[in-house]
Amino acid sequence: MEFRPFRVPLSTRFRGVTERSGVLVRGTAPDGSDAWGEYSPFADYTPGRASRWWAAAMEAANGLWPAAVRDSVPVNSIVPELPAGRAAQLAVANGCTTAKVKVAGTVSLKDDVRRVEAVARALGPAGRVRVDANGAWDVDTAVRSLKELDAAARAGGGGGLEYVEQPCRTAAELAEVRRHTHVLVAADESVRIPGDADEVMRLGAADILVLKAAPMGGVRVCLDVVDRYDVPIVVSSAMESSVGLAAGLALALAVDRLPYACGLGTSALLAADTVSEPLVPVDGEMRLRPLEVIV
Repeated sequence: MEFRPFRVPLSTRFRGVTERSGVLVRGTAPDGSDAWGEYSPFADYTPGRASRWWAAAMEAANGLWPAAVRDSVPVNSIVPELPAGRAAQLAVANGCTTAKVKVAGTVSLKDDVRRVEAVARALGPAGRVRVDANGAWDVDTAVRSLKELDAAARAGGGGGLEYVEQPCRTAAELAEVRRHTHVLVAADESVRIPGDADEVMRLGAADILVLKAAPMGGVRVCLDVVDRYDVPIVVSSAMESSVGLAAGLALALAVDRLPYACGLGTSALLAADTVSEPLVPVDGEMRLRPLEVIV
């Protein structure tokens, strides 16, 4: 195997991160072709958590993808903390009709509401808007904020928020939010190892499970979770380069229950990439294809 370190800047500061770095691993697929994996855990990860990223990188570097059940994957645009006008532009980039708006960050709820309204108007009545709080709210704040954000999401003539992703930090708090809002709740950070999904489902903490291949330990580990629970799945990225995104795409292509757009269109947040032609949405869809690594 061959190992290549990489470092790529972000085009917009995202959750306090300004660049992504890690190691690309080149191996050999069963058909003899090159296969690439990405190891890029965040700096605050413990060795135990980072080891799952390594397992995912090894899986990818051996070309061990499961059979696909579809040709392409619908994806959402991602809207970080930006002025409303810029947020509206980003929401409809690459033909996406679903947008995920980051909320509960460093700005006020009023600013979040303006941004959601702008995104909803840009997408129009056929568009879908979801919000992601990254676990920043307490239960009361979540319930109160969701009322305003849901109303803002109706500004474009649509049906309000599609769902809220990780409104609070713990699974118990997610369950409490579910009991006090009509907005669907998706668990993201609460599902970081396979056993986490068991607790989330036992507590009735989520309507939707968000799975990320690298933090979970690979595509096949995620598929084991998919097989255990009859709930909708959303596959998302962990802000990887296009090499890492390929693993997420392989997972999404293999999941049979995929009623929502996936969060894999994140290469738009990178100012550079590890491949000559980054994996980006075209008409709101993404396809898996061979990549030319340039690092």
